[in-house]
Amino acid sequence: MKKYAQLYRSELLEQVIPFWERFSVDKVNGGYFTCLTPEGTVYDTDKFVWLQARQVWMFSKLYNSLHPNASWKTMAKKGIEFLEKYGRDEGGNWYFSLDQKGRPLVQPYNIFADCFAAMAFGEYYKVEGDEAYAKIAFDTFQHILARQHNPKGEYNKKYPGTRDLQDFALPMILCNLALELEHLLDGKQVEELTDAVIDLIMNQFYDAKTGLVYEKVSSTGEFVDSFEGRLINPGHAIEAMWFVMNVGLKRKDQQLVNKAEAIMYQQLENGWDETHGGIFYFMDSKGHPPEKLEWDQKLWWVHLETLVALAKTYAFNQSPKAEAWFQKVHDYTWNHFRDPVNGGEWYGYLNRTGELLLRLKGGKWKGCFHVPRALYEISKALDR
Repeated sequence: MKKYAQLYRSELLEQVIPFWERFSVDKVNGGYFTCLTPEGTVYDTDKFVWLQARQVWMFSKLYNSLHPNASWKTMAKKGIEFLEKYGRDEGGNWYFSLDQKGRPLVQPYNIFADCFAAMAFGEYYKVEGDEAYAKIAFDTFQHILARQHNPKGEYNKKYPGTRDLQDFALPMILCNLALELEHLLDGKQVEELTDAVIDLIMNQFYDAKTGLVYEKVSSTGEFVDSFEGRLINPGHAIEAMWFVMNVGLKRKDQQLVNKAEAIMYQQLENGWDETHGGIFYFMDSKGHPPEKLEWDQKLWWVHLETLVALAKTYAFNQSPKAEAWFQKVHDYTWNHFRDPVNGGEWYGYLNRTGELLLRLKGGKWKGCFHVPRALYEISKALDR
């Protein structure tokens, strides 16, 4: 498996990162363009705050963890200055999107913009050590915690009281975010938060009877037999399991790591398309027609996060099962998402049979994050 460490590291440093360095920078207004064709042409100039923040985090992470490359610091700084100047409203909430010059387009309804802004400023603080960046990360994190039980606030369109559901996505992100910001937080707060979200993930959203992780459960953690309640997202669940593994490894809690590994395999085995290969985007837990019309698409991040989880599992226990699944998912991912013609960043969206669905390298939902983060995490995990 060690042979893959160099392969993934080379792809990261020689293909993917140079693509974003070359094509994504807005040299006039600051920040980054994310809507890029395979050739690197900008096809839309709107700027999505969570993608801006993810790119800041990625370049800061490389600078802090791989090598203090001056060009990576410069790249991160272009994004951090743009976000600091334009990203928030007066209450400290992060907008969803901005125009090219930084003027707000969409209100701060999406708490994940805040989550990735906190990650970005927390990681960039390690680059420069300016306490102003630490404060932004810390304050944003506290705002997230204050909003966690009603993330959309005034922008919530749900009618209250009839079917109150809690979403899997926020506990999942908080599990990782707490570790990302550990250098800025009180140790007791990190421990209490990770305990709480792990309990939610492993004991409420995960159902031991079905072996599935649900995207939404009732406010008391029960299954709700509805479109939303039956919704399964294998990629989300698998990504969450490697977040939980990280917590378990940090705590030297082998029981937690083993449980996360077992749940990860359940989601992967359930989500694998035995007919065409790859992992389904969405599924209905009872096999009914899924709510999401894009249910059978194959998405880049789902497969890359699965490879991260498998790489971490193999690094932990050298399991033949992890090795076999890694090879299987690796072959599908590299043969379908990687661009053999243009190189650089990978494609993101395929139809069920594995044909390219959208000819883009970045857009409204895809930026400089899942591909480079996965390449980094996998190469690090297997380089042992």
